[in-house]
Amino acid sequence: MKALYKRILWVLSLLLIVWTGSGCKKDWLERLPQGRYTEDDIPAGSLEGQVFAAYAGLRQNGFSGVAYLAVHSIRSDDADKGSAVGDGVDAENFFDNFQYVTNFWLLNDYWTHHFDLIALANAVITAADSLETDSATAINVGEAKFLRAYAYFDLVRAFGEVPLIDFRIVEPEDAYVPKSSVNEIYELIDADLEEAVSVLPLNWPGFPGRITRGAALALQAKTFLYRDQWAAALAAAEGVMNTGMYDLSLPYEAIFREENENSRESVFEIQALYTQGQTGYGINYATHQGVRGAGEWNLGWGWNTPTELLAQAFEPGDPRKDATLLYSGQVNTPYGEEVPPATANVPRPYWNKKVYTNPSIRRSTGSQAGQWFNMRVIRYADVVLMAAEAANELGSTQKALDYLEMVRARARGSDNSVLPPVTTTDQVALREAIRHERRVELGMENERFFDLVRWGIVQEVMHAAGKTGYQPRHRYLPIPQQEIDRSGGIIEQNEDY
Repeated sequence: MKALYKRILWVLSLLLIVWTGSGCKKDWLERLPQGRYTEDDIPAGSLEGQVFAAYAGLRQNGFSGVAYLAVHSIRSDDADKGSAVGDGVDAENFFDNFQYVTNFWLLNDYWTHHFDLIALANAVITAADSLETDSATAINVGEAKFLRAYAYFDLVRAFGEVPLIDFRIVEPEDAYVPKSSVNEIYELIDADLEEAVSVLPLNWPGFPGRITRGAALALQAKTFLYRDQWAAALAAAEGVMNTGMYDLSLPYEAIFREENENSRESVFEIQALYTQGQTGYGINYATHQGVRGAGEWNLGWGWNTPTELLAQAFEPGDPRKDATLLYSGQVNTPYGEEVPPATANVPRPYWNKKVYTNPSIRRSTGSQAGQWFNMRVIRYADVVLMAAEAANELGSTQKALDYLEMVRARARGSDNSVLPPVTTTDQVALREAIRHERRVELGMENERFFDLVRWGIVQEVMHAAGKTGYQPRHRYLPIPQQEIDRSGGIIEQNEDY
């Protein structure tokens, strides 16, 4: 993090973020930059300007690019590094085969970009201390504290003990403090999210991509679930459900189309915009997963590809299978394009359909890489399944069954011959049913690895999947050696490395 201070100044200079959504949807033919602020709209030095700069940090590789995918998805049994056979072999060894090293660009990006966001959030929080407290300032601080909690939740799951920096960095050396315990990191996360829940609005008219109370409650539920704090997790998840802001009305196969970004399914979504001559607002989430081919099928890197194990996990007739897997060599809905067949060099039977972009937008933007494609981070179905899981662990069987059925009913649609309602009242059997549902409902949405870790079954599942390099120490990543060196030893390596 030696260059962290310069990086902060650079990101702060952006003072921009794209916020569009339901009621103010992107016009995919004209691609005008509607419903967003730029630096020209923001008074110099304003607190809100710093908030938007913090949001811009979400567009970095560690949050919406291949570094995030590697840590959150490729390590699971549902995804492989993918791409061409000889492409990124070092990344395949690291994330597929768990041959961790302490100096690797994706590891370094993940760490640095998360601490970048923390520094940006801290800048907002510190600046607010010198301002008169009013509702607008309180909301801005709530947004910053959500973002800080979000970054730290990623870090504590990925690394365990990490430096806790809850102050504004003035000099580069300020960034180097000893690691704090996992409990201390969670204390900060809990406090930040509690404040965010108390001040954030239910929605942002005209700017629904901004952080809401529902997003803060959903992240709160996720952090509680990760620590088996079932009652708190259920209360937070039901808090989201009781807002009345979200539902499962959108057909599953339509959730991930561009025209349905920021729908009532979306609780937290990273925004993106890309047009000819206006490229600074895009993200690489779809770019890094797009089909790796030639000509019109040169859609991206082709990383993070679904495995056959994920394909086999779907129940017979589950419509979500065809909405999750983009089949090589077949004509795929909804655009009627025939995906190139697998080859010896790119032997991928499936691609991630949840980043399958609209060909008309590819043509209108003059790009094929999907930089305009929003990243869905937390969906309402995830919240409902968190509520089901917590309710089951608390012995509220009927509530758990009801919540589980909400998700399965949307998935089955009008076809009552598939996905029959789960009726078991046995807690263990219901637990397995809910875990299965999370896998297929959230397939290729970056939840699987950390679900396996918190359930305590990651090693057995990885070994059964053929990823036998996984050992208990691989739950946590090594801290980048460059950070240890730059800190002069103040930051210590994880004990297993």
